Amino acid sequence: MQKKILEELSKLSTPNLKKDIVSLGLVSEIIIKDKKVIFSITVPKGLEKEFSYLRDQAEQTVAKLDGVGIVLVALTAENNTPAAAPTKHRLKQKKDRPVGPDMRPDAGAIPGVKSVIAVASGKGGVGKSTTAVNLALSLSSLGLKIGLLDADIYGPSLPRLMGTNERPDIENDRIIPLEKHNIKIMSMGFMMEEDNPVIWRGPMVVSALMQMVREVEWGELDILVLDMPPGTGDTQLTIAQQVPLAGAVIVSTPQDLALIDARKGLKMFTSVDVPILGIIENMSYFICPKCGETSNIFGHGGAQTEAQDLKVTFLGAIPLHMDIRHHSDEGTPIVIAKPDSEHSKIYKNIALKIATKLSDEED
Repeated sequence: MQKKILEELSKLSTPNLKKDIVSLGLVSEIIIKDKKVIFSITVPKGLEKEFSYLRDQAEQTVAKLDGVGIVLVALTAENNTPAAAPTKHRLKQKKDRPVGPDMRPDAGAIPGVKSVIAVASGKGGVGKSTTAVNLALSLSSLGLKIGLLDADIYGPSLPRLMGTNERPDIENDRIIPLEKHNIKIMSMGFMMEEDNPVIWRGPMVVSALMQMVREVEWGELDILVLDMPPGTGDTQLTIAQQVPLAGAVIVSTPQDLALIDARKGLKMFTSVDVPILGIIENMSYFICPKCGETSNIFGHGGAQTEAQDLKVTFLGAIPLHMDIRHHSDEGTPIVIAKPDSEHSKIYKNIALKIATKLSDEED
């Protein structure tokens, strides 16, 4: 199947590059799983929009092949070079990564977990938890083994977003995480009633959080996604210092006020040598369901501009849409409820970029 896909893709060329995308080495490793075909195409940096038609052509070309169901193609950018080395989706635990203050090289190591990434924001209310859940599920759709930890002790969102309030079991003094939609999940919200507040001081919160990180039986995972609490306080800093993070994803709205706080969150991670995987602009725009008109309620493009200024990757823009909100409230995230929707494709494209960046860093 892979050979046939490459043969079909070799028929695609562009006047800008003159040769076909396969011979130029622009096509990443092709992942095939249960009739799903996933790969990325590398294009010159800054020309993603101009080459968007190439992604559409590739998707349509591969979708016509027998035995192919869903096709997901992402555009990744390289610095003005037409060719890029193929990407291998091997996610391993980082070794010899620089460590931050008060952090041992093996501090917080999680047995069986190859990579840990944090999904963070400088402030609340930007849709970070919804983004983290949909990204985790999208990473799972790539064939990766995924875990998701709700690290917000005061305001856990995972039980509502994943539609479950079961209690986890404990075996041999280890917490057994719940499983939903093929990923392992853990949250303080599974230990208490939804309406009961957590009235704890900082040290108790940090202790409980590190217990969930270290004493949960995660098993073998490619990626553990941490849905970080908002802000840059003691809890966030402790996680950044004591958990061997492979990288952080920053979520922000386009609004100037949110971007200021997002910048603070980004600098907190860089101060303890945690790589920034990129910035996501959530609630980027609103499309009226009746008239189709686009409205930039919180502004537009601010996170992308911020990413360019800070020289980090802009992972993508997620719209403000009723379907995302509705399915989140119903406990069935959009990538599960409507896996072929445009919104789901955006999440999956972002997830593919994150998986690709982790693989590239390991190579």
